[in-house]
Amino acid sequence: MQVVGSPERGGVLAFDFGLKRIGVAVGDWENSLAHPLETISGDDNDARFGRIAALIQEWRPVQLVCGLPFSMDGTEHDLTRRARRFSNQLQGRFKLPVALVDERLTSFDADLRLREAGVNWAARHGSARKGLNDAVAAQQILQDFFDHAHAHVSATELANSLTGTHA
Repeated sequence: MQVVGSPERGGVLAFDFGLKRIGVAVGDWENSLAHPLETISGDDNDARFGRIAALIQEWRPVQLVCGLPFSMDGTEHDLTRRARRFSNQLQGRFKLPVALVDERLTSFDADLRLREAGVNWAARHGSARKGLNDAVAAQQILQDFFDHAHAHVSATELANSLTGTHA
């Protein structure tokens, strides 16, 4: 299914939502390559959305992507609902299309990729590594979005399908 309002041209920001950190990646439709950007830390929602606003101002994306965590068996859990709420807030605040991407195993895969790249300094720099891991997980979410854009749905499309509303 094609993402509603997906321009397939311009920049894209992706988010790996977490309660303590939000990984951020950037890419563009033209070359369909994702790059880790940064990790936003902190419990203060205003500060987190303030940083996201600054990134949107700086990168001027035409599309946002949010990872949606599921259990391995595909069932939802508390973080799934929180990530969906986060994606709805992104769409509401920034008036940009938001696509949701199944993010199962992205954090595990990101950790594996970092280890393979020689980033194995968790014992001395655990929080820095976790932050890098979140940005790389966001990169994987975005790369999956580019590789399979037709299979992802916008937050609005998903909400409409759940409520039976059609745009």
